[in-house]
Amino acid sequence: MRHHYFFLSFFLVLSTIGYSQNSIINSTELVASASTDSTEVAPRINLDSIDFKASSEMLDEENYWAIVEKSIKETTDQEDQEIFLVAEIEKLSPKEMLGFRLRTDKLLFDSYTSNLWCANYIISNGAADDSFDYFRCWLISRGKDAYYKAKENPDYLVNLVGNEPQVYDFEGFWYVGMNAFKNATHKDAENYIDHENFKTTDENYPILDFNWNVDEPKTMEKVCPALYKKFWKK
Repeated sequence: MRHHYFFLSFFLVLSTIGYSQNSIINSTELVASASTDSTEVAPRINLDSIDFKASSEMLDEENYWAIVEKSIKETTDQEDQEIFLVAEIEKLSPKEMLGFRLRTDKLLFDSYTSNLWCANYIISNGAADDSFDYFRCWLISRGKDAYYKAKENPDYLVNLVGNEPQVYDFEGFWYVGMNAFKNATHKDAENYIDHENFKTTDENYPILDFNWNVDEPKTMEKVCPALYKKFWKK
């Protein structure tokens, strides 16, 4: 009789253990399944979509300026604006991200003028002679209206700057399109630029015929009278 109870108890223990193990396994499978279902998210960008031929196509200019204007409204300093721009550009297709950089290059090319260089030199009181490219990046970052008005009449810059001579530049702006492309695709945007057909780059800037001379300050005053009066202190 004692043996009978022993075997009965042993059988019940084995049954309980087996049931518990099955329950744990089933529970684990359910959790794993639920976890997989809840975290499986389609990639934001299909990396196959970047398999296009090298491009010389710029982003539509109105779309470009809309992104820049939004960044001005949403941020208060250059660091935040740069971060904001990269995040906004990452929402574009890879080809459009590349196009943002190409549009920037075109705007830099078009603003490579003797008069704007003079304005930059005066605003910094001669301290920014080596950063004309980054000065124009800063100008573009101020928006469409500022860019075109200053390009037409450099003295317009008197409305955009402070009251003391200062170097105005924004190096990081030049790279926001390339950085967004790299972040989103893990590839180098430079490899997707059609350099044969896109010519408005810094490598092709024209040789400027300067109509001003730092050794003859009055020539600078003639180009930018308002800026000269406000900033030139030599």
